[in-house]
Amino acid sequence: MSDAIKHECGIALLRLKKPLEFYKEKYGSAFYGVQKMYLLMEKQHNRGQDGAGFASIKLDVQPGERYISRVRSNDAQPIQDVYAQINERINEEMAAHPEYADNVALQKANIPYIGELFLGHVRYGTFGKNNIESVHPFLRQNNWMHRNLIVAGNFNMTNVKELFNSLVELGQHPKEMADTVTVMEKIGHFLDDEVTDLYLECKNNGLTKREASPVIAEKLDIAKILKRASRGWDGGYAMAGLLGHGDAFVLRDPAGIRPVYFYEDDEIVVVASERPVIQTVFNVPFEKVEELLPGNALIIKKNNTVSVQEINTPTIKKSCSFERIYFSRGSDAEIYQERKHLGKLILPAVLEAIENDTDNAVFSYIPNTAETSFYGMVEAANDFLNQRKNQFILNNRKTLTKEKLEEILSVKIRTEKVAIKDAKLRTFITEDSSRDDLVAHVYDVTYGVIKPTDNLVIIDDSIVRGTTLKMSILKMMDRLHPKRIVVVSSAPQIRYPDCYGIDMAKLEGLIAFQATMALLKERNLYSIVDEVYIKCKAQENLADAEVVNFVTEIYAPFTDTEISNKIAELLITDDLNAEVKIIFQTIDNLHKACPNNLGDWYFTGDYPTPGGNRVVNRAFINFYEGKNARAY
Repeated sequence: MSDAIKHECGIALLRLKKPLEFYKEKYGSAFYGVQKMYLLMEKQHNRGQDGAGFASIKLDVQPGERYISRVRSNDAQPIQDVYAQINERINEEMAAHPEYADNVALQKANIPYIGELFLGHVRYGTFGKNNIESVHPFLRQNNWMHRNLIVAGNFNMTNVKELFNSLVELGQHPKEMADTVTVMEKIGHFLDDEVTDLYLECKNNGLTKREASPVIAEKLDIAKILKRASRGWDGGYAMAGLLGHGDAFVLRDPAGIRPVYFYEDDEIVVVASERPVIQTVFNVPFEKVEELLPGNALIIKKNNTVSVQEINTPTIKKSCSFERIYFSRGSDAEIYQERKHLGKLILPAVLEAIENDTDNAVFSYIPNTAETSFYGMVEAANDFLNQRKNQFILNNRKTLTKEKLEEILSVKIRTEKVAIKDAKLRTFITEDSSRDDLVAHVYDVTYGVIKPTDNLVIIDDSIVRGTTLKMSILKMMDRLHPKRIVVVSSAPQIRYPDCYGIDMAKLEGLIAFQATMALLKERNLYSIVDEVYIKCKAQENLADAEVVNFVTEIYAPFTDTEISNKIAELLITDDLNAEVKIIFQTIDNLHKACPNNLGDWYFTGDYPTPGGNRVVNRAFINFYEGKNARAY
């Protein structure tokens, strides 16, 4: 994605099912869990670079011994910083106490971070906050072991105000109106309730408080707590939690918006946001890693019982297709094929744009994440060329000479790496013209590979705001002096804000919306904007379930091609010499390529939860009223 947008988060949960001595004997270290957590987090650094956090729990410790450790960082290299702190502390303890070297019991009793249960998180700050207090995991402390709660997640709730108010109604006094805090406190409230109920039951059975403790741990009904806590949640979420005594859970939203995968054997249970992370770190095959179903929770009890239980009734599965297009790493076997398929499916539109002239076409990609869809596009282009060759040979088989046949067979699809991203340039100059000149140099180009008669075809994952295209990519490509620049988006036009974790909260920042506004003005249809505003305004006080996405009406008068052409106009500057065309994937082709991940609300306005319609409603009102504010 050439337009940088912040998005998503990554979670990693690991439970060691054997005593630590087992890992010391088999793998050479009782710090096996810490080492694997580092890999699980590092392999997901693409999912968040604003902050990272790690938490661990030791099982079955004596009263007075510390059993929870947590470290968080918002450093420029947060994962490395977290583990530098962990390693420094471990090394200090080991150096000061040589007797710990081969004594796992002493290591566990005296060294922090070693343990059997771990939770890690990498984060992007969608609200722009990057202070250490915003970094996961969050910790809710209590002297009762069972009431300690550690939470981290990949999520965004659309109804934070309602969740906040529900906590107030429960008699709480939340310290802030952030969805992480409200979600943790909601879980914590019902955890407290459950512990209290179980304690009273134990007391009625004649048990002392100390005798009650292990009984509570055994009987604690995690599914019941999650069902009560998540009632009323509206958003996309993969929520992970640890309880102080050793239970753990991961809960997925009913529409399956956010991804979760897990693997279990007789040694470990592991959860991550991406499947190949688990495959790589634990060397397990694709088919052994399971997807947690929407609305379900993976529940790991302290006694090693592992179950998957339905917490909320699943809705129509609307897993985020942006995960497949861009966010998740392309090393996942399914995602790799889906991205190639996206490239193949868009070739007919490319051929139309270059008038089938593949002899005078150079295919490339920008940025590196678009490389896989580029391979698919080129494979399809080679198929097209081979069909053309075959047809020519069949048509001229009676007169074809050896020389002519060799000439025909030698024709190839031309591919080049024409753009190379340079190191980040600091825009420290405040004047617009000077800053724009710096932005224009984000990419370097490869000179000498493009002829003046060439169509230069560049594929990108998606086009969000178009800023980098306008200020950098098109200008740099034009320096190669092609006849035509064809920019290809393997994703459809992004028309609506996201509210489930991707940082696209404002309509006016989307180039497709800007183009549509321009078309409405040109064709004297701007009254539609006023009508949509009136409809949106009338819904402000309706319940989420009653809100309709009327913003779709502003796009209705125009074809996709008309909007694409207008986007091209908006991105062309006076100093460009080449003709510019912009092509977007169709919705139908997106669903063909990614049949199991049909979440497409940012393209279609079809939100998977009621809160989505309220968000787009608010986003349009903010735009119309000139308010520079987020819609959620």
